[in-house]
Amino acid sequence: MLLGITSALAACQGRAPPADTALPAPPTDFIYAELDIADLQARMRSGELDSRRLTQAYLERIAAIDKAGPRLNAVIELNPDALKEATLRDVERKSNAVRGPLHGIPVLLKDNIDATPMATSAGSLALKDFRPGQDATLVRRLREAGAVILGKTNLSEWANFRSMHSTSGWSARGGQTLNPYALDRNPCGSSSGSAVAVSANLVAVSIGTETDGSIICPAAVNGVVGLKPTVGLVSRSGILPISHSQDTAGPITRSVSDAAVLLGVLAGRDPSDAATINAAWNTAPDYPARLRPGALKGARIGVLRSKFGIHPDAGAAMEGAIKVMREAGATIVDAEIPTDGQWDADELELMLYEFKHGLERYLSERKAPLTTLTQLIGYNQQYQVSEMPYFGQELFEQANAKGGLGESAYITARGRARRLAGPEGIDVALRGQRLDALIAPATGPAWLTDHKAGDHFPGAGYGAAAVAGYPSLTVPMGNSDGLPLGIVFIGTAWSEARLIELGYDYEQLTRARKPPEYWPSLPSQDRRAR
Repeated sequence: MLLGITSALAACQGRAPPADTALPAPPTDFIYAELDIADLQARMRSGELDSRRLTQAYLERIAAIDKAGPRLNAVIELNPDALKEATLRDVERKSNAVRGPLHGIPVLLKDNIDATPMATSAGSLALKDFRPGQDATLVRRLREAGAVILGKTNLSEWANFRSMHSTSGWSARGGQTLNPYALDRNPCGSSSGSAVAVSANLVAVSIGTETDGSIICPAAVNGVVGLKPTVGLVSRSGILPISHSQDTAGPITRSVSDAAVLLGVLAGRDPSDAATINAAWNTAPDYPARLRPGALKGARIGVLRSKFGIHPDAGAAMEGAIKVMREAGATIVDAEIPTDGQWDADELELMLYEFKHGLERYLSERKAPLTTLTQLIGYNQQYQVSEMPYFGQELFEQANAKGGLGESAYITARGRARRLAGPEGIDVALRGQRLDALIAPATGPAWLTDHKAGDHFPGAGYGAAAVAGYPSLTVPMGNSDGLPLGIVFIGTAWSEARLIELGYDYEQLTRARKPPEYWPSLPSQDRRAR
């Protein structure tokens, strides 16, 4: 869910190894490494590849480096029907019944998204056997588009909304997900497994969810692309909630082009999610059609220089990104969000209210084994050795003490947070200098995983977009001692198409993504504690 708000003994394979631990080298001959959707589709059209072989290859890759080798611990559960689904897609292809660009492409889902026949656990042992009877709307859309559901990914338990002192990428059910660039570094969260799986080529594309940073942060620190849509562009029906004001699902991919393809499938109206019935848009744009070189020429980009202090290397990488954009014909101006940070207390307040209300409704409607926050708190207390070995559940307890959504404290906090971040924040910054987008470092490099103290989070450039419910897109822009750094593009509501244009052109000019090397730790001469 979030990293900007929150800064069991894990299974052995889930712990970050000591710096001097020698680990088996991951396979270097994976023949589908770094291929995008277009590459894979071209091979399937030619007959060189089919969906079953591709799905089998990813399953073997998961066995080799997620469950063995460096043991990344990104995948929490495999779909037992994955090969069957792939075979059916191959039959359709032979019958000239290709459903679209995702036909036969395996996809991994964050484990807070309903997808039969798998569990939806949010990483909690309390829900490890909870198997909702139907797919989330976005999963139905993926299947209708021909995608193969490969499995579920690990996440920060309860999407990082259980404690202010949690460790990102850890859940009682799944253990600790590792960053593939340096295994003792944190993968960020809460869509940890979704980002790691894509970066490590366990799958071509995945789905994450975000409330505040949970797509953008893990994508950035794992060297991949993450796109958080405007709230209401993608249905949340069938996704375990935190905040209906800020929750959304979105693509995590290795390229902007794949993110555009995936978003085109995910976006759409859903009667079961009122946020998608919005007069601001009738039909989602053709996002892949916006993938054009030269989009930066003539664009006006605002730089949030106040965010450069997140980390020295992030600031330096941003200067390099600015140079690239200027040379591509963009006008670059300094900008600021006048209300920056003024919404923090209100954001937490609205989430505490909305979490209890939304979670209990979700659990009750799906007949989960536990249906109230009080019961979940009791479960964690009863099984605290496995559920709370590192951090507690104070956010659960604070949320449980809140009243209903009719209380004035909630109504005031929600209205003020969204207004300060959106109309009086991002929109003022954009309109004041006629800007197409704002840019900032997404966050700093990955920090050391620390189960005792929790996350050593350096700060973020994406928070305003999360609180406003506006879109943001992160693209790789460089590295810090070999650890990835991402740039984030932020726009006003429903501006995904423009962000895709700008992000794609920047990506094509820089080609900044470097695949991971699975170091146990950073080389000693380059190591930094944070």
